[in-house]
Amino acid sequence: MALTLIACEQQPHFTAAEPGEALSAGAATVRKFDHNAFSLPSANLAPSRRLDFAVGNSFFRNPWVTAPATTTARDGLGPLFNTNACQNCHLKDGRGHPPGPEAVSAASMLVRLSLPAGPEHAELLVRQGVVAEPTYGTQLQDMANPGVAPEGKVRVTYSSVPVRFADGTLVELRKPQLNISQLGYGDMHPDTLFSVRIAPPMIGLGLLEAIAEEDILAGADPDDADGDGISGRPNRVWDRQQQRSVLGRFGWKAGQPNLNQQNADAFANDMGLTSSLIPHDNCTPLQADCLAAPHGGEPEVSDNILASVLFYSRNLGVPARRNVDAPDVLKGKSLFHQAGCQKCHTPSFTTSADAAEPELANQLIRPYTNMLLHDMGDGLADGREEFLASGREWRTAPLWGIGLTQAVNGHTQFLHDGRARNLLEAILWHGGEAEAAKQHVLKFDADERAALLAFLNSL
Repeated sequence: MALTLIACEQQPHFTAAEPGEALSAGAATVRKFDHNAFSLPSANLAPSRRLDFAVGNSFFRNPWVTAPATTTARDGLGPLFNTNACQNCHLKDGRGHPPGPEAVSAASMLVRLSLPAGPEHAELLVRQGVVAEPTYGTQLQDMANPGVAPEGKVRVTYSSVPVRFADGTLVELRKPQLNISQLGYGDMHPDTLFSVRIAPPMIGLGLLEAIAEEDILAGADPDDADGDGISGRPNRVWDRQQQRSVLGRFGWKAGQPNLNQQNADAFANDMGLTSSLIPHDNCTPLQADCLAAPHGGEPEVSDNILASVLFYSRNLGVPARRNVDAPDVLKGKSLFHQAGCQKCHTPSFTTSADAAEPELANQLIRPYTNMLLHDMGDGLADGREEFLASGREWRTAPLWGIGLTQAVNGHTQFLHDGRARNLLEAILWHGGEAEAAKQHVLKFDADERAALLAFLNSL
């Protein structure tokens, strides 16, 4: 079906879907829209390779246990950790959420820690990206093995922030306040910086990894040379395997260069599991019981297990879009472009021919992200730098699959800390480089808002 684009004061009007627009992941697109929508292998993954996917899935889903144990392939959990299985954070391979008032642990929400960096930390920042808090490190672990004290208890409370549309409609946003109690190792440094993060969805990560670096960098405009108020820029982060700085792609601030390192970092910090890439536990020198605890081998996550989880995380399929030809969806797509949302949420890329897996190569994908950092304003700022990312910058989040969050995870809590309770609230938290787009949306009437949300929910 042809795309009809009518110029009207440079504002697009879409009257039909583009050819293949429903195929968010090209030939890798899957067609399942229930609670398992994010858990399928890419549709073009050969049957002979689906066994490898299933093996990786088992290590992603099943819990690790404290060492020593008879299940030697899965022991070594902790001593400090946030959860005992990848799946507990990435629920159904989907999106995490802040803890409820009665939750035992924060589970699918993490708290990153660091200290402000000075000139004397320049060399450290190249390799680590942040300056660790001396007692608690770079991430707070709220669970621990027997005999080891958890680092603390994490909860979030909220205050109300009113925002009003031009037609008078009032929306009450919720502003989070982090509360950390029951610190297990004494007070934190008084200058400690905190960043709350919920686990993002796992779908399509291999395809994002397969976008050529030059295609990502082509969208960067760090000095805002075109004067549109948007100056996306890349993060440069340390690649442990290559021992050099490279383009950052993954994490809320694009702080990881590739999926293998992202996975190894999650094993280390979220579950206290060592690997050949990160061969040390996350105990600090001031945590004696943690340092003295038994381990599950060196490394605890073998290279074979790490490779299996990598294959799994690279090949989780992205669901097809729904209702791409519906009039309200097409109207919402036009409004999305009129507001300028696509300047950061880039609709499409074609993956490179030399992708890590053949199924990921040469695919026209529609992730709605440019993979770059943007200043999102004071409202979303965490004040915590990470490599080149400032305390106001975040990587543009992919939007594919976002309309299935309720079906998969049973909630609609969005943004890096889950503060937004629905997509409209997520939009209204945008500021900084996205302030003009938000102000455009604030002029939408009820029908236009409904159409915009219909488009987003079709993704």
